[in-house]
Amino acid sequence: MNKIANELLKIKAVFLRPSKPFTWASGIISPIYTDNRLIISYPKTRDYIETELAKLIKSKFPKVKAIVGTSTAGIPHAAYVSKILNMPMAYVRAKVKDHGRAKAIEGELKLSCPVVVIEDLLSTGNSCLEVVKILRTNKINVLGVVSIFNYGMKPCIQNFKKNKCIVYSLCNLDELIVEATKQKFISKQESKQILNFRDEPSNSQWRTI
Repeated sequence: MNKIANELLKIKAVFLRPSKPFTWASGIISPIYTDNRLIISYPKTRDYIETELAKLIKSKFPKVKAIVGTSTAGIPHAAYVSKILNMPMAYVRAKVKDHGRAKAIEGELKLSCPVVVIEDLLSTGNSCLEVVKILRTNKINVLGVVSIFNYGMKPCIQNFKKNKCIVYSLCNLDELIVEATKQKFISKQESKQILNFRDEPSNSQWRTI
């Protein structure tokens, strides 16, 4: 059993609805919607996930000296994890301030500081990689990215490879689908539809499978 997948399903942070799909902000019609912002409202789930993120970071990036959150969903997780690891924390704004010091990065990071970026969810990875780009532009050493959940879409894999950025996730769509099918949240037929969507999100044929 993937405990992270189980926790996400338990608190209803993931909705699996092939028969009544969602429309993402990008306009993509999807049989799945993930709302990891709910995690912070469930202390036991939150504590477990933050502890696992901390373990993953220490295991994969032993040279890390600071934690960076993406705005806004990654910020609370970065805060919890930085406390567990007893490290400085910063976050990158979605939009640079048009007043004051016009900063993109909030918090203090020294030049060449080795950091790990925390994101709650990865689909295409574009918004997260924009954060990586801003950090690199400011001469911060980005060791990699960790996320709670990753859809495992091809564009995401390609984007991280293109940007030469390492990424690890606590849970991916394949693991979630196995757990959701086992617990009868979805049927085997629906699981196939969701995985077909993952492989070709722009192709609506997944709905007729």
